[in-house]
Amino acid sequence: MPAAEIFIQATETDPTFTAGAAVRKDHQRLRSRLEELTTVPIAGGAALASDLVDFCRHELREYLVAADRDLYAPASRRVEARLLVDALRVASVALTRHINDLAVASSGETARIGTMIAGALDLYLRIEESVLPALADQSGVDHPAVVAEAQDALVKEIGVAPAVIDVRQIARGGRHPRVLARYTRLAPGETFILVNNHDPKPLRREFEAMHAGEFSWDYLQSGPDEWRVRIGRVSADV
Repeated sequence: MPAAEIFIQATETDPTFTAGAAVRKDHQRLRSRLEELTTVPIAGGAALASDLVDFCRHELREYLVAADRDLYAPASRRVEARLLVDALRVASVALTRHINDLAVASSGETARIGTMIAGALDLYLRIEESVLPALADQSGVDHPAVVAEAQDALVKEIGVAPAVIDVRQIARGGRHPRVLARYTRLAPGETFILVNNHDPKPLRREFEAMHAGEFSWDYLQSGPDEWRVRIGRVSADV
């Protein structure tokens, strides 16, 4: 049974169950399969390289999509879980970028990118395992500490951190151009977080006029003193 199917079944039957043995078993299967595909001499066998690409583009990507849809999207509605979800989504974006690179890589680059994916996946799964208790609403979890630890790991091991544009310090006439310019630099599947002191509805209307069907807009916090919106470029592959 594919990894994503097990993930979905676990979340459907009991949200807190995902923090237990079933998810760790699921993680181990992903790690083991990727290790198997990246420790063999890929450069010397086109079939093995093809297996790696197929695994990453289908089973691994399916897991990432299922995790976001069935766990992180519902969890992001809770204020205390939003930063945890953002940390995981940043790691997911980094993985997706590597997977996209793998799909168009030359035979000589396949092994190198596969190794990068293995490292990024291990980090992603470790973060997921560390924050699942918080996302499952279990008590005794220090949310700020978990967020800081997850984001530090992202910066050290992947070299990325959640991009945040706080427009409260930007003159009014320059806010929309700054945000729109940042959007144009996004790769498909990437996001950034907009912070403002009011609901940025006028900016959303500009996005709808200029980028209809191409962007995502998710409220992470809606007032009363601060609004946080995750803006992303929609991936054509998802």
